[in-house]
Amino acid sequence: MSRILVTGSADGLGRAASDALLSAGHDVVVHARNERRAAAVQDLVGRGAGLVVGDFTDRDAVRRIAAELDAAAPLDAVIHNAGVWSGPAVMPVNIIAPYLLTALLRGPRRLVYLSSGSHYQGFPSTDGIDWRGDGPGSYADSKLFVTALAAAVARLRPEGPSNAVDPGWVPTRMGGPGAPDDLELGHRTQVWLATSDDPQALTSGGYWYHRQRQEAHPAVHDQAFQDRLLRTLGEETGTALA
Repeated sequence: MSRILVTGSADGLGRAASDALLSAGHDVVVHARNERRAAAVQDLVGRGAGLVVGDFTDRDAVRRIAAELDAAAPLDAVIHNAGVWSGPAVMPVNIIAPYLLTALLRGPRRLVYLSSGSHYQGFPSTDGIDWRGDGPGSYADSKLFVTALAAAVARLRPEGPSNAVDPGWVPTRMGGPGAPDDLELGHRTQVWLATSDDPQALTSGGYWYHRQRQEAHPAVHDQAFQDRLLRTLGEETGTALA
């Protein structure tokens, strides 16, 4: 049994992953943005899940969540699922929050970051990015950044797998009802990477789609870009990635 944090668990892929992990007997910690959203996971809490609450647009809330989790039993894995499609929260939620959690949490052996096929349209530059969300940000850029973060962590922390996953364009609240991909398949790769002893699931630095490793944007494995991104995020947040 593993202890696993799933961010953005109130609906969609995060909820599906949390449900599957609980059904498999794992110790799951779910996350909701606020108390109203937390009501949507009370059935999961009733089945034994832990709960953390905090808005990922608020860096202090992310730090509080990290401290709360570090004060409890160590995590074995984190599925960085929380994400937004548009608006001022794109950079804070899609890259700043997972970066801070990665830098602050002690001990997760496996890290899974939700990417997107949109990352191929991202621009590999940190210049002029509005990290605080005072204006709109590019979803594609944010997903390129988080995919590169997953690859950088794989390089810098070889003791545990770190991977990015494209879940497909699935009919969640964010994806919309007309999304063409299979919602059921959308969460399985994350669960597999977080828990399986399959030799493929224990590899690191991959970009996955439906349990198949794919070729990511060339910048993802560019060490100079990774280092530039980590340096920028460290300076922006005041928190370096150890």
